[in-house]
Amino acid sequence: MQRAPRRGGWLQSRLVLSLAVALGMLGACGFRLQGQAPLAEKWRVLEIRAVDEQSDFVRAIRRGLQGAKVRIETGAPAVLSIERDELIERVASVSARNVPREYELTYIVRFSVRLGDEQRVQAEDVRVSRDFSFDERIALAKDREREQLRAALAEEAAVIVLQRLASLR
Repeated sequence: MQRAPRRGGWLQSRLVLSLAVALGMLGACGFRLQGQAPLAEKWRVLEIRAVDEQSDFVRAIRRGLQGAKVRIETGAPAVLSIERDELIERVASVSARNVPREYELTYIVRFSVRLGDEQRVQAEDVRVSRDFSFDERIALAKDREREQLRAALAEEAAVIVLQRLASLR
């Protein structure tokens, strides 16, 4: 039994070639995945000072810094101070029976950056917020959703702070 020649081989090779060219162009234009902004050499060793070392934000900023190849050390000349790190929850809307239906979660982080004796970033606030609906019939699922949203907001705030650090030269 003789095999028929494969059709579309040239199409597959062109598709692979096009994909390779597109990826090459993305790299050439400076495209980077979110949170992967390169930091200047002077920020490669950094101390983090925070009131709550185990908050969602501090854990997220540590992961981001480690992903950017930053060593986190006590006593480093560069210091990232987390002065405020909190989640504020407010009722955004209520039902006709005066039961909360929608909440707004706002994660607020105030940070400053110092390099040696020089204050490079004065106290700066980052605020990220999301709304989410609430249904008391599925309260357990909504509590889990709230915790996931809290972690996602902390991650988003960490990315913003990392971008701010990357902008410092």
